Amino acid sequence: MNVAEAVGAVLASLGVRAAFGVVGSGNFHVTNALVAGGVRYVAARHEGGAATMADAYARMSGTVAVLTVHQGPGLTNALTGITEAAKSRTPLLVLAPEAASARSNFALDQAALAAAVGAHGARVGSAETVVDDTVMAYLAALLGRRTVVLTLPLDVQAEELPEEAVHAVRDLRAGRGGAHRKAASRIAGPWGLTFPAERDASGGEPEDLPGEPSDAMTRLAGLLARAERPVFVAGRGARGARRELEALGERVGALFATSAVAKGHFHGSPWDLDVIGGFASPLAAELVSGADLVVGWGCSFTMWTTRHGALIGPDATVVQVDLDPDALGVNRPVDLGVIGDVRETARAVGALVDGPAPAGDPSSRGYRSPALAERIAREVRWRDVPYEDATGGGRIDPRTLTIGLDDLLPAERVVAVDSGNFMGYPSMFLAVPDGSAFCFTQAFQAIGLGLATAIGAALAQPDRLPVAALGDGGALMSVAELETVVRLGLPMVVVVYDDEAYGAEVHHFGPHGFPLETVTFPPVDIAEIARGFGCAAVTVRDERDLGGVAEWLKGPRDRPLVVHAKVTGDAPSWWLEEAFRGH
Repeated sequence: MNVAEAVGAVLASLGVRAAFGVVGSGNFHVTNALVAGGVRYVAARHEGGAATMADAYARMSGTVAVLTVHQGPGLTNALTGITEAAKSRTPLLVLAPEAASARSNFALDQAALAAAVGAHGARVGSAETVVDDTVMAYLAALLGRRTVVLTLPLDVQAEELPEEAVHAVRDLRAGRGGAHRKAASRIAGPWGLTFPAERDASGGEPEDLPGEPSDAMTRLAGLLARAERPVFVAGRGARGARRELEALGERVGALFATSAVAKGHFHGSPWDLDVIGGFASPLAAELVSGADLVVGWGCSFTMWTTRHGALIGPDATVVQVDLDPDALGVNRPVDLGVIGDVRETARAVGALVDGPAPAGDPSSRGYRSPALAERIAREVRWRDVPYEDATGGGRIDPRTLTIGLDDLLPAERVVAVDSGNFMGYPSMFLAVPDGSAFCFTQAFQAIGLGLATAIGAALAQPDRLPVAALGDGGALMSVAELETVVRLGLPMVVVVYDDEAYGAEVHHFGPHGFPLETVTFPPVDIAEIARGFGCAAVTVRDERDLGGVAEWLKGPRDRPLVVHAKVTGDAPSWWLEEAFRGH
């Protein structure tokens, strides 16, 4: 067994389920070793797509995903997706071969490259250390919830393992010895990590609960007991903790909201305000602004979530709960930071709130009242906010389009959204069934990631209809991955909001009289391009054209459907002016 084979075998033994990439000579053997170990390998058409597929798969599956690339340009091609994953703290492990000679055309300073984009660098040093090196990199991704670039020097990959290392690999394959837990204790110091209680994929009970509550938990319990208008804001770090947060919210009368990446977390609750920040509906913004206590659960309170701080009232007390102490107060000052797992912290704080659960009608506690529940049911969704339909002249209003799709598409869906002027419409007018059904790769604000995001999400959630929402710019930038969708047999709906422009730039610079020839384009028949890749396709110019979507949904859904929507582009999205203030 050589080093390349050992790396693949170790990762398969540790529980890696899926790897994404483009194979070249440098990662050929390690990728085959992953496949031999039972890992599903998904070939993308571009490393940038592969990186984002892996990112989305990790987010939606709750597992570490692997990206495998060729040395040199394979790694640099993947860099935008790696940066997005690193900024989002996605548990992603990048297998990055390294040229053996500094004079090679493929030579790069890979450690510097990883550091530059916020990923963590690791390295397989030799055949003697390959097992420990690989386990440590995997654990850094898993436990630290971070993106790790594992450098695999080509000369080291070819080294034969000594007998002791071969036995270690065989032990891992056989599930003996708990090697990954032993390694966790060895790396706790250098990486500053702890091994969390393991949970099953459905969010079942953790093995261990915290012992004595911290002083910060006690202070949070006191704040909740005194609050008159509390609001809970869930981020990605709250995934799996809905039951505990709702139980605590009922005790104190809290309303529920989410950051964009956690959309759907409280779907179905009568107290759900949906996404706040720039995407917030008028009622959601009003209620969050009126809160006297705002608690962020696994939420980093970015400028987008808080509308640059303006969404949270000046007199509100702000609390942030996060596993990572370095995340507390980074994006805005907080009055109290609580270090801990969201689910376990919510349980512990719930036990500390004074006395038994209050008697009486739970709909009349804290911020809650029967009248407010009726108002939330009537007004909080964007589709219930009145608007003047701008459909006409061969173009459909994106609100009308998205409401029509929301009515047609099955409720059991997983939605992925690209970046651009259009993005608020699918994000806020398409409902999702829960917090595991919306994938939002927007930490780097790169266009062109949406289609690959949808592929990764679809593979992680195979029982749901995958929906990709793209602008025309992002769709054409990533169009090669349509072949991947067809090849994998994914019954995906790809919606392209086509305004024949980079709409964000048009609406940002156009009103000031700047020339727009660099950001506007002639018409492109995206539906015909999609058919060339083997997709079904419909062009939508008004509501009647959505009948083609309804026909596809009847089955057999044996080809993906591209919905080429010719949307109106006369006005910017409601959130766009707010977004550009943050640049």
